[in-house]
Order: sequence, then C-alpha cells, then structure tokens
Amino acid sequence: MTQQQVWFVTGSSRGFGAALVATALEAGDLVVATARRPEQLADLVERYGDRVLPLALDVTDAAAADAAVKAAVARFGRLDVLVNNAGYANVSPIETTDDDDFRTQFETNFWGVYNVTRAALPVLREQGSGTVVQFSSVGGRVGGSPGIASYQAAKFAVDGFSRVLAVETAPFGVKVMVVEPSGFATDWAGASMTVHEVPEGYEETVGRMNSRMRQNESGPAGDPWRAAEIIVRTVKRGHLPSHLLLGVNAVDMSLDHSRRQLAEAQAWEAVSRSADFAEPYPAEFPPDEAAR
Repeated sequence: MTQQQVWFVTGSSRGFGAALVATALEAGDLVVATARRPEQLADLVERYGDRVLPLALDVTDAAAADAAVKAAVARFGRLDVLVNNAGYANVSPIETTDDDDFRTQFETNFWGVYNVTRAALPVLREQGSGTVVQFSSVGGRVGGSPGIASYQAAKFAVDGFSRVLAVETAPFGVKVMVVEPSGFATDWAGASMTVHEVPEGYEETVGRMNSRMRQNESGPAGDPWRAAEIIVRTVKRGHLPSHLLLGVNAVDMSLDHSRRQLAEAQAWEAVSRSADFAEPYPAEFPPDEAAR
C-alpha cells in the first residue's frame, strides 16, 4: 500500500491546482491547499474535513510562504509533495507591454516559485525526502509564443532554476519534476488573463495568438482532471521523469523542437568547436541558407 503523502499546492482555487488538490485527496492523501482567497476552498473542508488545510498565500510574499510551510508542518508533521502551480499570463507585445505588468507577472511566475521552494527546502532536507513539482509550460521548453514574453521568460527561468535544484537536492533524497503542459481547459486563457490592445504591425503574431487562445470555439484539448491523475500517479512512483510533457501539442512541439535543435548543433558543430584554443581554426561554415 502506498504511504499517505502530504501535499502543499499553490494556486489551489481553480485550474490545475484545484484538480490536483481534489485528486490527491481522493487518493487518500493529505493536502495543504493555498490560495490568495482561502474562502474559495471552503467546499474542500466540508467534503474532506481535517485531511485538508486551506491557507491564504500570496506566493510573491517570501515571509508568507515561510509561514505557510511552517503551518503545514505544524498541522501534518511533514511535507512530501510541493506543487508550485500558481501563475498567470497577460497578452501584449514586448514593445508596448507596461513595465509594471511585465514585472508583476514575473514576480508570480518565477519569484513565487523561488519563494515557496526556498521555504520548503529546510523541511525536505531535514526529512531526507520529498518531491518538488514545478508547473512550467511547453512554451518554457520550446518558446516563441508571441504576446506572452513575461510568462514564457519566467517559465524558462523556472526550468533553469529547477535543473540546479535537482542536482543540489538529490543527495538529500529530494526529487524535482517540471510539468510542461500544452493547452488545457482551465481559465488560464480566460478570467485569469488580460489581453491588452494589439497595436498595428502585430496582428499576425500577437493578434493571431489572441484569436487562438481566447476566441477558439473548440477550446483547448487538454483535460486538467486527467492531467491531475497522471501527476498524482507519477509522483507516487520510485523514479520520476525530470520533465513531464502533458498533451498532444506539448509532445509534438517538443519532439519537433528537439530535432531542429540537434540538427542545428550538428550543422554548426565544427564552427562551434573551433572557438577553443586547441581546435583547428578557422572552420568551414555551413551553407548560408534559410532553415527549412
């Protein structure tokens, strides 16, 4: 029988967070469910009683993150799975994005992850165990999604941060997994997102992204409840993937991106190697033609 785990989930009031909290509870686990407005979690307490601890948490507040982790340990005695899920994106081109908006998004999407992870690390290190699940995006691997530069830059930062975290904490028995979904039926592109005016010249890039995300009648293909079940089942395994892709688009985009990266590295291999003192120089450049 799998040991009962204690989960700590940020952004628990909706979307992936809400699905994960419910799925972990249905699996018999204990959950610390955090949100800016914990009253939105009242139904969880009614249904699951003292197996769930709802807490107020603004992830951009490092002191609040530390207090929430301490409250979790005081209630349940340990912390087995930390899920950094809280995040959002607004749409506008880099050229016209308001500086405060860009920074505020980054505060939540990267520094929020940093704050909560830092708060939990002493607990996980002392236990000698635990799993950190970082919600990223397929865009955090592939990139290039027009209109969401702050969000995507933060997700790339989360990935770099998590790769270092995994190496540093492995000796303590801590595992790290980055989740990279494509489009899912949450309100990420709905109520959580502000779409700013798209200026002339950006209709084919940012404007098209807006149409695909906000005005597509078919909606995103991903089921957040299936995703939550996959994550819960994966976390309970002995060996976790370093990165878990979720959704058909996430898989297809990532495989295509990796193939193109490999092809480019191979095409420029001789030139790249020639920058070192001991290597032959100059090297022959590849043909000067557009990528196919």
